Amino acid sequence: MVNWESRTWRLLLIGLLVLLFGCNRQQEAADEPPPSLIVQQAELRENPGCSGQFVARSLPHVTGTAVERIGFFYSNGAGLAVNDLDNDGDNDIVLGNLLGENQIFWNDGDWRFRPTVLFEGSARAISAVDVDGDSWIDIVVATRSGDVRFWRNLGDEQFTEERLVGVTGYAYSMDWGDVDQDGDLDLLTASYDASLVKQNPLYQEEDRAGVTLYYQENSQFTGTRLADEAQALTAQLADLNADGRLDILVGNDFDVPDYVWLNTADGFQASQPFAATTMSTMSFTWGDVDNNGRADLFATDMHPYSEAPEIMEQWQPVMDNMMHDMMPGDIQQMTNVLQMWGEDGSVQETAVQHGISASGWTWSSQFGDLDQDGFLDLYVVNGMQAMDNFSHLPNDELIEENQVYRNDGQGNFVAMPSWRLNSIYGGRSMVLADFDWDGDLDIVINNLQKPAQLFENQLCSGENLLVDVLQPQTSNPYGLGTTLILHTSTGSYQRLVRASSGYLSSNPSRTHFGFPADSELQSLQIIWPDGTESVIDNLQKGNWMRITR
Repeated sequence: MVNWESRTWRLLLIGLLVLLFGCNRQQEAADEPPPSLIVQQAELRENPGCSGQFVARSLPHVTGTAVERIGFFYSNGAGLAVNDLDNDGDNDIVLGNLLGENQIFWNDGDWRFRPTVLFEGSARAISAVDVDGDSWIDIVVATRSGDVRFWRNLGDEQFTEERLVGVTGYAYSMDWGDVDQDGDLDLLTASYDASLVKQNPLYQEEDRAGVTLYYQENSQFTGTRLADEAQALTAQLADLNADGRLDILVGNDFDVPDYVWLNTADGFQASQPFAATTMSTMSFTWGDVDNNGRADLFATDMHPYSEAPEIMEQWQPVMDNMMHDMMPGDIQQMTNVLQMWGEDGSVQETAVQHGISASGWTWSSQFGDLDQDGFLDLYVVNGMQAMDNFSHLPNDELIEENQVYRNDGQGNFVAMPSWRLNSIYGGRSMVLADFDWDGDLDIVINNLQKPAQLFENQLCSGENLLVDVLQPQTSNPYGLGTTLILHTSTGSYQRLVRASSGYLSSNPSRTHFGFPADSELQSLQIIWPDGTESVIDNLQKGNWMRITR
């Protein structure tokens, strides 16, 4: 049955956007944005259900394997990406697979998603970014064999596979950003060598592994190899030292130390800025958890989320083996870490004091203001199935609940089982995004051996603002690398427009702000990728904004 009320709202929104695009840029002086900007706004829909929890839905996609009993590396699962692929305003979903169909789920509104097959085969990390700068979001996939595949978006829901000229290295994880500040997107790739040994018969013969940064120029890529080997479950570009340059952070599995390269005037320099790191790094996610104006870093590892006897009994063989490998004085630890930056640039590891050092066998993690109180909450997805580790358990599977932690704004992350996000489907990749135009963050998860899941946010608390920033006359039309700071009467909230975070996951270009309902919105500060700044006022709660430079 068609939901006419929702359909009418969507048609009205589309009509409003057409009107706004065609309107004259002259406005009354009191409301006029900076001359270089076009600012468009539309009211978001009201949440039709307010149950005070998240409501689970399934998608017809199962990441499967080619083996009856899952071993190492099949157990790692596949990635996903979220972005607006058809330029209709809705966030669409790309779900990877290890064996079978890799699918696009087109968002037709009202929680209806229409699947089409992108390709058959294996996938690890997936990115949904505008590689060629034509204002259509493309899809890039790192495969289980380590090769990188590229699908150019032709519009009208059509993609064609082409080569990324010059990209030759193996990749398991990747990220995108304008590293050399020339206006287009560069590519960071990192290999997972332990998997390649088993999955790619050419690995031993070819010298293509490690960490490589590819600079893009005129649609061609030139690689700079920073490391000859890696065990990278995650690789990200981020400005670690707040100097305006994108640095490189690679999270390695096993006991291989994480890699850090700082982007200096003399090139990339290896560094180790952290006093403690994860031992087997599974994912990174970024966010300003204390609202001090500096993005903080959360890294996940494997550690039981409870010391209950039945849980410790399941974990004990793994704990005995891994703890045996740890050396006294090693900065690597078998727990999550939360690196928090002070206003003076100092950094401290604070996961224990914030209550998030142990969250299970955690794969993807994401920060997002789920309850819209102005503070970033944390969601992580858990589980492991591998005969190498858990042959003592039924079906070789460690069954764990996903964990969600509410940031109370007082330095504590509090578990929130009442939000009903405690799935036990064996999550791997995961993204937070608004899928239904009501302004709050919903969740999509690509599980292993179980159907993918959507979680609709029905908390109905706080207020929100959604922001798209566009630079249509550049090679980075969706403004990757932009910093947004929303100034309100209850505080200032910073967000980064990023390509990737979590585990094998790609984020939408649209930015979500949550804040208390009684907040007065003052201004939106935009720091564009080239360092120039804009300020927008006359903001409205519960709105979507499109800011075109």
